[in-house]
Amino acid sequence: MLPRRLRIGAVAVLLGAQLAGTSGRVLAKSTSELEREVTDAERAFARTMADRDLTAFGSFLAEEAIFFSGSNPVRGKQQIIEAWRRLYHDPAPPFSWAPDRVEVLDSGTLALSTGAVRDPNGKEIGTFTSIWRLDASGAWHIVFDKGCDVCAQCVARPPNDLRDRPER
Repeated sequence: MLPRRLRIGAVAVLLGAQLAGTSGRVLAKSTSELEREVTDAERAFARTMADRDLTAFGSFLAEEAIFFSGSNPVRGKQQIIEAWRRLYHDPAPPFSWAPDRVEVLDSGTLALSTGAVRDPNGKEIGTFTSIWRLDASGAWHIVFDKGCDVCAQCVARPPNDLRDRPER
């Protein structure tokens, strides 16, 4: 058996090699490339609603995803799919969404996408915010999602940045 100091050192080397392999792959891409990947993933996710493809919808969810809708969060991929099944039942989609902003952490492992939710006539009825996580295979999956009804004041004049928001 190796002395304790050597065992700890060996574990550190193995852990460092794993992290370097993952972060090296992520860091090889620019922030704009990662933002484009997440934007494309969000658009493909939204296309599942237009295509009425619940199976494809589920493929974008992390196993441990949490969706906030109303007062009770829906936890877990299968529970989210079951909760959304009714929205994929009718031949016409009840709404659509598209990202208008994507931000990726400098580490390249988490991203936020946000944008408008529209009714079938194109009227903005809400907003969504999704948190995406890059998995080991290089695919982006949603870990958190929250939809909100649109606020009439926000549609009239949305704040451009934090400086436009009132102090708390």
